[in-house]
Amino acid sequence: MSGIPTAFTNTARSLRSQLREAVLDHESFETPLRPCDLSRCRASCCHDGAILSPEEAEHLRELLNEDPAAFPAAAQKDAITQRNQSLKTATRPALRHECAEDFPSHFARTRCVFLDDEHKCTLQLLSRAQGKHPWFYKPVSCWMHPVFLRPADHASDRPCLTLRTPDHNQARFATCTHCGRPDQDGIPAKEVLHEELAALSILADRDFAAELHAPSIDS
Repeated sequence: MSGIPTAFTNTARSLRSQLREAVLDHESFETPLRPCDLSRCRASCCHDGAILSPEEAEHLRELLNEDPAAFPAAAQKDAITQRNQSLKTATRPALRHECAEDFPSHFARTRCVFLDDEHKCTLQLLSRAQGKHPWFYKPVSCWMHPVFLRPADHASDRPCLTLRTPDHNQARFATCTHCGRPDQDGIPAKEVLHEELAALSILADRDFAAELHAPSIDS
């Protein structure tokens, strides 16, 4: 997997095996979305922290030990937590001005400790500063959002690369974030999420953008 855009090779390898056999949901990637605008959303999708693999958690701890000044004080104090048997980046209480004007009322008013005062991810900033892919140190679950790899339900099924819809968003998270909710004034998700699809294409050794611009098998 040469040229993979992430430091987390074992996590990427596991994702790769699923992506290579995944069905691509053409219809979902026609959903109109708006491009990410931090001045508008203020990183609402980062309010609850990012789910981490054990490898990601270990690597983030190493980064903090190597260069603590690259991260906010809250991250230096307590960066990784465990909730419901899952490892996640820790959060801190959000100040009023740090939340979007339409911040969902059911979201916890918190922020990932890796966000800076401009709502930017300091893991992404560090990646850029070192001349690496912007998402090199960013947790995979974080940069994939709002793209969703739905696991196979049965042994005979295949995973599905898709987007959640308001009707199929039980956690009430993805489609309540600015970058994941349908917007009639937006443009097709396959265009808005071209960077995410490009990174996933590298991991899977597939060209998801080309596949999405080709007729689906069912059409």
